[in-house]
Amino acid sequence: MPDDFVIARNPDADSTLPYLLRIPLGPRGVVLKAREMWPRTSKVYCHRADGWPADAEIVERVPTRSCVRRGPAIDLVLDRARENRSQLVFTMLKGGREAVFWQTARTTKQARPRVAVPTGRAQGLLRPRILVDTAEKYAYRFSRQQAEVVARRLPAGDYGIEVDGVVVACVERKSLPDLAGSLTSGRLGYALADLATLPRAALVVEDRYSRVFGLEHVRPSVVADGLAEAQVRWPTVPIVFCETRALAEDWTYRFLAAAYVELSQQHQTVGLEQTLISAGELLARPPTTAEIRIWALDMGLPVSDRGRLRPEIVVAYEAAHRPSEDAGLADR
Repeated sequence: MPDDFVIARNPDADSTLPYLLRIPLGPRGVVLKAREMWPRTSKVYCHRADGWPADAEIVERVPTRSCVRRGPAIDLVLDRARENRSQLVFTMLKGGREAVFWQTARTTKQARPRVAVPTGRAQGLLRPRILVDTAEKYAYRFSRQQAEVVARRLPAGDYGIEVDGVVVACVERKSLPDLAGSLTSGRLGYALADLATLPRAALVVEDRYSRVFGLEHVRPSVVADGLAEAQVRWPTVPIVFCETRALAEDWTYRFLAAAYVELSQQHQTVGLEQTLISAGELLARPPTTAEIRIWALDMGLPVSDRGRLRPEIVVAYEAAHRPSEDAGLADR
């Protein structure tokens, strides 16, 4: 489980980055220097730190709900109501110098680390190589997207893309009648199970979801319930309804291109956290006033409903939670 996200003052008075960030990534956390305490109006420049000081002057400490690295980005979700979602992106500047930018949805529309901004084609790819399963009938040609199409037997789905010779993403194509038939016969479940074994996968339907309730040869509610159950059982395989075949083709192309970019970045940044300085073990968080008040009420001690606690209550709490010297001697 993630531990706390901590901000401390940088003890190096000569540094232009006055704060240290302890990010709960990995078993011992990692450390970065930062220019600001939070990216409120613009991205915050960060840099690798030399380590976490033993006597760190802590400015803020917040429990963490999630801290996950996805390729060159670290997604951080804090356990508080406001200013809780942010992302640290590792990128390369001109000249090959590394930079880290701390950003939020407010300070950037979308992070595209190490990727050229697209100018029409998906994710800036000039000519993606899309694999088409040899059993696919009336296959997409992706001619408008200027993609290279190669016929191959795929492990799952109808269209795929590979990174370093390994298929990493696939899309299964369905017309609405085919979707209804495969769902009621049970074949769709096996197809989704195969797709779920891949890093990225999806199922695209060449029709609107509203057309499900106009089906004549099967009860619409059966299909709707089956789709809902499939999404719950295989949540990593989204089922996407596109209005027309042309839109489904374009969506498939962009999904595969985006998967290629994302998984290529992950492949290129394997072990990024191991290259960062470890922060070490974090000392236990001091108890909050609310936690001490709850303990005092459980012990039958008189405390007020709000405001500061009397000093003797705090002393009693600390004494009750201090490790016993006798217990320590007994363990020896």
